[in-house]
Amino acid sequence: MRQSWDRYFLDLAEDVSTRATCNRLHVGCVLVREKRIIATGYNGAISGQDHCDEAGHLIVDGHCKRTIHAEVNALLQCAKYGIATDGATAYITHYPCQDCMKMLNQAGIKRVVYLHHYKNELSPLFTEGMEVIHYDANMVISE
Repeated sequence: MRQSWDRYFLDLAEDVSTRATCNRLHVGCVLVREKRIIATGYNGAISGQDHCDEAGHLIVDGHCKRTIHAEVNALLQCAKYGIATDGATAYITHYPCQDCMKMLNQAGIKRVVYLHHYKNELSPLFTEGMEVIHYDANMVISE
């Protein structure tokens, strides 16, 4: 049986996460519009700078400041190459933090599908106009 589009793109997000350079958590993001990939992103340092797995973590208030989140890297790729994100879906390995959720929403992402829950109480405050789905192979939970 063929897998669903959601499962297909989430599998790709998991593959993308293997490129992450912050070993605290490997996150991958695939931005898709009309069933076509427009960008991918993973968490890691700014291009050309040392990565966490090389230079160590730069921790402030429990968060690594050396890394750019996967969602932001995917959005920045679209900005850099002039790719529209309005109406796209973000497939992400983990639930976005509140800053990433705000950026995804502001960029016109209309649907967020994620695999792993990541505790973040503020993110739901920034999902107005978005469909957010916690994907589980056995059931799909809409938020």
